[in-house]
Amino acid sequence: MSIRNPDQRVGVFVDVQNLYYSARNIYSARVKFNEVLNSAVAGRKLIRAIAYVVEANMPEEESFFEALEKAGFEVKRKELQTFAGGHQKGDWDVGIAMDIVKLMNKLDVVVLCSGDGDYAPLLEYLQMSGQFTETVAFGKSCSGKIKELTDYFIDLDESPKQFLMPIKGGRK
Repeated sequence: MSIRNPDQRVGVFVDVQNLYYSARNIYSARVKFNEVLNSAVAGRKLIRAIAYVVEANMPEEESFFEALEKAGFEVKRKELQTFAGGHQKGDWDVGIAMDIVKLMNKLDVVVLCSGDGDYAPLLEYLQMSGQFTETVAFGKSCSGKIKELTDYFIDLDESPKQFLMPIKGGRK
């Protein structure tokens, strides 16, 4: 259980692709990232809020990135890599982990917004270092190891109306 107090210095690190695809695949919906940020900060002192995105050269992505900035995020971008044979990859796992390690001494609480099990070693390291961690993710698609390792878990599945909006023209 989190002891959330207004004096805590918070850093919020959002794996945008992880939350985006979880919302799309489970709910056929889009994430309200401003609500994710509000819930993660919870009235505490926000030091940094970083949204990590992969550029896929889609027509609507620029307005999406601008919306993230308007919501209060610093947006870090990485281009989608295409390998021989057509395989594509674009993830921020190491970049997010490195930013958290670099910033953790300035934070009382690290809030990881991702259910990706690849972050388990990061959470183990943070706990061994005495860092308080919170995770924001969709419980239905979150790694069990992540839920087990984090000090406080915010399950977006518990309030879908708060955190999700329907995809325009999508199924309900």
